[in-house]
Amino acid sequence: MSVQVKPLESNDDSDINVRAFVALIIGAVAIGTAPIFMRYAEVTPTSSAFWRLAFSIPLLFVWRYCEIKKDGEKFLEIRNFKSLKPFIIVGFFFATDLTLWHWSVKLTTVANSTLLANMAAVFTAVGGFLFFGERYSKTFISGMFIALLGAMALMGHSIEFSPDNLIGDMLGLTTAIAYAGYMIASASARKSLSTASVMLGTAIFASVFLLPIALYETGDFMPNTLLGWWPLIALAWFTHVVGQGLIIYALAHLPAAFGSVSLLVQPVIAAILAWILFAEALGMYHFIGATLIITGILTCKKGVGR
Repeated sequence: MSVQVKPLESNDDSDINVRAFVALIIGAVAIGTAPIFMRYAEVTPTSSAFWRLAFSIPLLFVWRYCEIKKDGEKFLEIRNFKSLKPFIIVGFFFATDLTLWHWSVKLTTVANSTLLANMAAVFTAVGGFLFFGERYSKTFISGMFIALLGAMALMGHSIEFSPDNLIGDMLGLTTAIAYAGYMIASASARKSLSTASVMLGTAIFASVFLLPIALYETGDFMPNTLLGWWPLIALAWFTHVVGQGLIIYALAHLPAAFGSVSLLVQPVIAAILAWILFAEALGMYHFIGATLIITGILTCKKGVGR
């Protein structure tokens, strides 16, 4: 039994698609700063995730207020309890992704966790195929695997699979599934909801999910110094509001699977920033990996039907 392979459908307006692609890449670059700000944070990993969302809510509130003042919509486009469902689902997947990712980093190597989390591109494509009937061209599939190969090369010799890392590795793989769920749910929500509405609703519900976990973790929930707040504010205002906001905007015009593949540019940005800020050496495998990732993304872009 053969499976028909055809290009993904996209918006007929190519200008919108170009703007969405540019927004997606800039958003990916912005969220690629997350590991840098997290390294400076003086709180536990899940606490940093909570503050990232909590501090983003005021800006998102203002953004949404300006939006409804212009268009005359309801604040979160809530008509009844059922209309809360998209916000709860997206918030749950995002909170799960952040929690599992931080625990994975703690229980396995950073390289293993990063590589396994990047498998979200595959899970997003599979989810789109199974639940939304999306079909992918051979060009798109080839580009996706080129980009994933680049992510593996970027990790270089740091990848280390052993029984001691099994739990952390499994959490890393589960992170990929959670992020795939977040991408698919966000793309679905954007079909009927605005970017600001999805962002604000997600931040509210995800922070509610994260708060008890953050309070339960051993370690500091709040920074001990005034200076310790700035990485958390930067994580919220730049990484989340700017980065995630551009990504959510793009998902209204591009397939979720393509968005997930494009986000593989994140480890490239993180490696460059670590080299600039922390003098972490860049080896040949970094350059090979970055080249493959960029090539894969551009190949995927060609594989998205017009």
